[in-house]
Amino acid sequence: MNPYSEEILKRIRVALQPWKKDIEEKRMFGGTCFLFKGKMCVGETKERLMVRIPAERMEEVTSSPFVKPMDFTGKPMKEFIFVTTQGFDTDEKLQYWTEIGVAHAKTKLK
Repeated sequence: MNPYSEEILKRIRVALQPWKKDIEEKRMFGGTCFLFKGKMCVGETKERLMVRIPAERMEEVTSSPFVKPMDFTGKPMKEFIFVTTQGFDTDEKLQYWTEIGVAHAKTKLK
């Protein structure tokens, strides 16, 4: 793993501290994902953030120039986005994305 990706993962771990007891780290999507109570919420791959977004917020968040729908197969994945480094270049921006990811995961718990 490159040093920049490792730095991003360290920052994500700090942002997820409020939910630490419910977070699991797992290799997925060619990167490292963080799961809240077993549901993927945020991760890193190729120096980009991967975030699960509630469907009703997709239009809002994809209006950012730093965000695009996540696709690995040429077809966008439902409720997943990529965020480029400019979109999480401060701790506040990263916290924003992790909180959205955790909120999404909470909606998927039964």
